[in-house]
Amino acid sequence: MKSLRHFLLATITVGCAVLLLSCASTQTSTQNRESMLAAAGFKAITPKTAVQQQKLQKLPPGKVTMIQKNGKTCYIFPDPGHNLAYIGGPRQYQQYQQLRADNRLAKESLETADMYQDAEMQWSVWGGWDAGFGSFGPMAGAGPY
Repeated sequence: MKSLRHFLLATITVGCAVLLLSCASTQTSTQNRESMLAAAGFKAITPKTAVQQQKLQKLPPGKVTMIQKNGKTCYIFPDPGHNLAYIGGPRQYQQYQQLRADNRLAKESLETADMYQDAEMQWSVWGGWDAGFGSFGPMAGAGPY
């Protein structure tokens, strides 16, 4: 009964931690994206005229948008909260996509490492779950019972 209580307490603690981290990650998601855009070579510009400000407001928030300007392809990420727009060309956009893929792989590697670390905890020695009993446990005899 005591181990069940500890298990439930651990489950609730992990659930609260995940909820807290997910709230924090949505808040920093835009900041992380802006950091990757800057690292990829996008330039941060501030709209100077009312027309530029209106164009910034019309762009879909949180998304990189491709536009054609004077026959050239440009990519724009609006940040209306800071009154900025991140602008880059095809080369910067390709670098940004590579950074996003690398970031995704890094997160997956971290999740996999957490999973392997969890498996290394040797749950069978904790007791419960019929650990040590039956034909697969450490107390199993040489033959059938």
